Amino acid sequence: MSATLRILVIDDEPAIRRFLRTSLSAQNYSVLEAEDGESGLAMLQRNAIDVLVLDLGLPGIDGLEVLKRMREGGSSVPVIVLSSRDDEKGKVAALDMGADDYVTKPFGMEELLARIRAAVRHRLQQEGEKPLFKTGDLTVDLVRRIVTVRGQEVKLTPREYDLLRLLVAHAGKVLTHKFILREVWGSETDVQYLRIYVRTLRQKIEANPEQPSLIQTEQGVGYRLRAADTP
Repeated sequence: MSATLRILVIDDEPAIRRFLRTSLSAQNYSVLEAEDGESGLAMLQRNAIDVLVLDLGLPGIDGLEVLKRMREGGSSVPVIVLSSRDDEKGKVAALDMGADDYVTKPFGMEELLARIRAAVRHRLQQEGEKPLFKTGDLTVDLVRRIVTVRGQEVKLTPREYDLLRLLVAHAGKVLTHKFILREVWGSETDVQYLRIYVRTLRQKIEANPEQPSLIQTEQGVGYRLRAADTP
């Protein structure tokens, strides 16, 4: 990635684009803009983009179609989706299609900046494929399949480890119920089944399972493992 991160904003609202351009430029990001899906896809093909901020409610081809075409075309650019509060179905669909995160309108700039940083970190981690993952008191040795909490080894069942390993591979990113069930169980079983496994996993790795700080619930969507500690 280049020293100055290039962010493409695809949104049909001029006020939103102006707000994002001003705020992101103030953080030394280079900002490109598109007002619809077609021109946004063209910009993605012509420019080296580090992060895409994508509105779902676009004229012409909507945000979901933009995301679908991107991923089918092989693009791995991190995508932060902008969604309205009543568009939970679209939000989940976008995450299932490969979006990295979402921010609900109206949103605060600090939240969006944090999501952008997390998406960039996640992509760098994927490219680096580090065998040792650490966040807070949790350490996962992906080579030796050893999980420790505050230096003490924790025994997990094979299914619990598979679930944790998936969360580690996408740390900082929201994973939908559907995605987790498909990747860990190979099919879409009852979401309640997943909730039971998350509960038992939290009991083994969280300091306070009733107020988890590692495996965070995204209400109505899925789960997110806290991002890895920065070196």
